[in-house]
Amino acid sequence: MPETPEILLGLVIVSALAFDFINGFHDTANAIATCISTRALSIRAAIGMAAILNFVGALISTHVATTIGKGIVDPAYVSQVVVLAALFGAIFWDLLTWHYGIPASSSHAIIGGLIGAVVAARGADPLQWGGISKIVAAIVVSPVAGTLAAYLLMVAIFWVFRSYHPSPLNRGFRQLQIFSAAFMAFSHGSNDAQKSMGIIALALFSYAAAGSHAAFHVPVWVILACATAMAAGTAMGGWRIIKTVGKDFVELQPVHGFCAETSSAAVILSATAMGIPISTTHVITSAILGTGLSQGRRKVNWGVGIRIVWAWVLTIPASAAAGYFAYRILFPFLVKM
Repeated sequence: MPETPEILLGLVIVSALAFDFINGFHDTANAIATCISTRALSIRAAIGMAAILNFVGALISTHVATTIGKGIVDPAYVSQVVVLAALFGAIFWDLLTWHYGIPASSSHAIIGGLIGAVVAARGADPLQWGGISKIVAAIVVSPVAGTLAAYLLMVAIFWVFRSYHPSPLNRGFRQLQIFSAAFMAFSHGSNDAQKSMGIIALALFSYAAAGSHAAFHVPVWVILACATAMAAGTAMGGWRIIKTVGKDFVELQPVHGFCAETSSAAVILSATAMGIPISTTHVITSAILGTGLSQGRRKVNWGVGIRIVWAWVLTIPASAAAGYFAYRILFPFLVKM
């Protein structure tokens, strides 16, 4: 293939950082929708805090990046065009769901895009089924964990403060929610920014392996670049999804926001420590559901919930299809370069 590898590598890096930027404003709602809807923080302060703590969280480890780079497909079978097609598929799905205000998973979009592009290029043989099965299990377990943790925390708080009047209780939790939102923003950066790190590291491996025995690793400059891109995207704000998560799904008071954010952050950081690329979107949305269920089923807008679940179900297949067709379009074009 008479490709120009330096140009392709540059395109991959730019596209990965663009995906990270989109991931930032697509998933801003994950960290701050609840504290904005409860007025614990102003919109500007919430977005600024989330951007800074997303950046800091992205620096704490590379476990998830390694899973993305090595645990889904065999890096030896991945080319620059495959990675580029995967990113195009993920970006397409992210922008489509953002346009409709649906809190879909950027994490699963890049995983689906990578699977589709690899299948288009090499078939199913390079897929690492052990890593994929771990991610599929997390798709099921993490929302359940988020819902259950938030529900139990809400019940515990209601029991401990059962003799308190709601007004002073909410005033106190409005202050505490600033810290829980910060915790959530930090945990979001710790897991989500690493997806692009893994993709860029995969592209660097593919570039270096063309003639040498390269080792997969995540360079420091990649960590810093991805952390910066996600922070910048977060600073842009994702207003459509903030409205869906923070207002339309469940009507939240500060105590509910505190429980949802604290529970979500605990689940996400646990997954990050184990190197599992979970969907922060799934976790926070499920935690909000848990707070709603603690007050009774009527507190949940089930129409919005069904729309969100459909987006969850479709994300990996849709982004895989987009990655597959992106490869089919890109490969003939790049062969002629």
